[in-house]
Amino acid sequence: MKKQLLLSFPLILFIFSSGLLVGQTEAGTDIEVTPLFASTEPLNIKLSFSNKEMKNKTNDSTYLNNYMGYQKEDGTWDSIAVRLRARGNYRRKNCYFPPVKVKIKKSVAAGTIFEGNKELKMVLPCLLQKQGDDKVLCELLAYRIYELLSPYHLKSRHLNIQMAEQRGKKIREHSLQGFVIEDIDKVAERHDGNVYKRKVHPLQQDHKTSIQNDYFQFMIGNTDYSSAYQHNEKILFVNKVSLPVPYDFDMSGLVDASYAVVSQIGDQKLSIESVTDRMFRGFKRDAATYEEVRQEFIANKDEVLATVDALESSFVHPNEFKRVRTYIQEFYTILQNDKSFQREVMAQARIK
Repeated sequence: MKKQLLLSFPLILFIFSSGLLVGQTEAGTDIEVTPLFASTEPLNIKLSFSNKEMKNKTNDSTYLNNYMGYQKEDGTWDSIAVRLRARGNYRRKNCYFPPVKVKIKKSVAAGTIFEGNKELKMVLPCLLQKQGDDKVLCELLAYRIYELLSPYHLKSRHLNIQMAEQRGKKIREHSLQGFVIEDIDKVAERHDGNVYKRKVHPLQQDHKTSIQNDYFQFMIGNTDYSSAYQHNEKILFVNKVSLPVPYDFDMSGLVDASYAVVSQIGDQKLSIESVTDRMFRGFKRDAATYEEVRQEFIANKDEVLATVDALESSFVHPNEFKRVRTYIQEFYTILQNDKSFQREVMAQARIK
């Protein structure tokens, strides 16, 4: 068993995985992905930590030292040292469980399913409410859909989590859904590019990738993003081209979280009443490229819906799954109708 540093609080993650401990290629490509993200099967995990410590004792530079335990293919157990902190300003303040950033030393991850992943983002249900697990699945679904629609995406892995929350001398047990997201540096590495830190005007970003992103954001009913200011977006620089990569979709209509609010630009709220109301936020670009991407999205409709259906058995509430599937179908109703597409997409494209 590999060990490193004393624990600041106990954490044990037990992960059942069938992933090979070698690099694997992404389906339909020759692009290598790490073992952790080579499968869409959920990992069964056990966590134990204090929310109070996680929220109050960590920040961008301060982590809590712990261990991550996991079950190998042969059924035996091992563990690796990790560092953890809460992430996400809004969710840290407003959620019962904040999202967690996980750091793993390269030497510690070597030879394990975590090899190749020095940093991970873990998403847990925000609130303890009856649809909390389903809301996490909705956001996971957004990541999985974007994998189908653009080569420049963050990979994700579904988690089934048994949580032992420390509350002073007491332990409160939770059974939760969650997922982990790879670090943006892994996306850059796959495409022989770099993560671009400076602001790039959206019209100076790759047109096709930008339209893919904007259609996708319209599909999931998300206005809580900005390619210009890199709000819930990262920019890759590949072959001298700037490419947007979206993340964090909890404010979207697809998720429809209880805490979600309509986005504001400065002090001005957007002209929609609810996060479930779609509003296209893309910029005016070449009409031929708009049509090219439109037809690609339409061609991918069956695969997108199959991706939705693949998660049906994980939803706790059948009506929530039906809502999500209907929401995606409504997007395609707009996209496949020329008049609706012109009215709700092309006519709404921005010039600034």
